[in-house]
Amino acid sequence: MISSLRGRVLHLEPDSVVIDVHGVGYAVAVTAQHARQLHLGDEVFVHTAMIVREDAMSLFGFEERSELDVFGQLLSVSGVGPKSALGVLSALSVDQIATAVADEDDAPFRRVSGIGPKTAKLIVVQLAGKLIAPTRAASGAPLPQGLGAQVAAALVALGWSERVAVDTAETVLADAPAGATVPALLKLALAQLGPSRAERTGV
Repeated sequence: MISSLRGRVLHLEPDSVVIDVHGVGYAVAVTAQHARQLHLGDEVFVHTAMIVREDAMSLFGFEERSELDVFGQLLSVSGVGPKSALGVLSALSVDQIATAVADEDDAPFRRVSGIGPKTAKLIVVQLAGKLIAPTRAASGAPLPQGLGAQVAAALVALGWSERVAVDTAETVLADAPAGATVPALLKLALAQLGPSRAERTGV
């Protein structure tokens, strides 16, 4: 089993690359975005999945380990083959895939070439609970790392839903004085959510 490759880019196509490893050229299918980042002669490292079929052996390569992990999860979905899984990762980032699954939103998958409505729904259903979606702001965009993300994470740990935690963290952060610490922001958040709940947490 070939789990990774490091070598020089020998040949490039819009969705594949040939990597020369000590004189042996490995043809590796990659996402369109990854292919656009590469140039002939580049030294590259890719995490790989080797798919063995009766009539062929294929390598699929990924820049990040998280992409390889999601590729494997997609392959576990009924009706999703390696090319379709790679197509999903070409159209959507790992975070976008996880967010769509968490939101039970199959629309992003239906827009991927080769993924029909039934398969898109299966992706959402069969991957539910298997991917970690990024913390999001009230607008639906990923919440930047920092005080707001820490406060939201603390609220989730204390038992509030992600949506309530993120909305409250955003509100508190917007009104917070300069230099406010996470404990101070958390107290403000708990006060906003209700004194009885704050008393039960002991914060």
